[in-house]
Amino acid sequence: MALLERAQQMQAAGRDVIHLEVGEPDFPTPAPVMAAARRALDAGHTRYSPAAGLPALREAVAGWYQARFQVTVSPEQVVMTPGASGALQLAMAALVEPGDGVLMADPGYPCNRHFLELVGGQAQPLPLDAQLRVTAAALEQHWQANTVAALLASPDNPTGTVLSGEEMAALAGVVSRHDGVLVMDEIYQGLVYDQVPETVLSVTDRALVLNSFSKFFGMTGWRLGWLVAPQALVPALERMAQNFFLAPSTPAQYAALAAFDADTLEELEARRQALQARRDYLLGALPGLGLSVCGDPAGAFYMYLDVSAITDDSFRFCNDLLEQQALAMTPGMDFGPAHGPQRYVRIAYTATVERLEEAVARLGRFLGKAG
Repeated sequence: MALLERAQQMQAAGRDVIHLEVGEPDFPTPAPVMAAARRALDAGHTRYSPAAGLPALREAVAGWYQARFQVTVSPEQVVMTPGASGALQLAMAALVEPGDGVLMADPGYPCNRHFLELVGGQAQPLPLDAQLRVTAAALEQHWQANTVAALLASPDNPTGTVLSGEEMAALAGVVSRHDGVLVMDEIYQGLVYDQVPETVLSVTDRALVLNSFSKFFGMTGWRLGWLVAPQALVPALERMAQNFFLAPSTPAQYAALAAFDADTLEELEARRQALQARRDYLLGALPGLGLSVCGDPAGAFYMYLDVSAITDDSFRFCNDLLEQQALAMTPGMDFGPAHGPQRYVRIAYTATVERLEEAVARLGRFLGKAG
């Protein structure tokens, strides 16, 4: 957070900072979604919705799974939440008692372990393989006596790794054998490149799935997500939602109804292609600077870079890069302590190709690879 604050200070002072550190799309909310929000406000839709969300939006989300993945989800299994963070809070509260453990990929999204701490659980680091992929063998090896769940992601943050259906099935099998619960973060699911996106719900009906309107749908500030859960768990989730949040934002829910319209999806597909072009540019440019891209960044808008040939302190690397070149990246220490974070940095390619070209030029000057 200190680096982010410093980058903001520099920008406020007039420096031309290139921001590759924040995991937020640079595209505006799609116009049809904005128009739907205005109509909702004009119609006076500003009162509480049901705790689990507008019935029409729960139906729309269920329809999304049927249309996109040919997976049948009942609208009653869908709980709308204040962002995917709200979904994660509900999931952890429903599954975890004090002292219970949850396996989490390391590296992984940093806030996950804080939601677990909120309910007295223990974060159990799950080491990844040499390509920074989670494997069923590792999940089996690291399952402990007090482990009750595994929290994984596809595509993931920070590497952009996408799990195949076969991999998800193997992971779900391990969790099932241990009578645990698989919680899958799919908030970047719409942003997959070179392959067909998949959902864990295609291979198991026992998983809890987190998703969001923030990333693919471009609605970060609207704070709206959802949780798909087995039907038997939904009444408890609804009671907790009522007590924790009362309800998600009503105007945001009416706006999100337009997220599944054909014209919105056409615009979102163009954005996905633009992100893929950015990824492809960086995959071609970064190796020439002596930087190793870890694994296969096949989704989301992240790359995880191994900078160990340059430094043994990725935080200092990011700090010096920011101060000297006004280029902001995220050090590996933000994504977990167990994977050797001092050797990694994350790039979020949430900037145009032109800005990425300038970022590569600045990075080259910093590394002494250019004039």
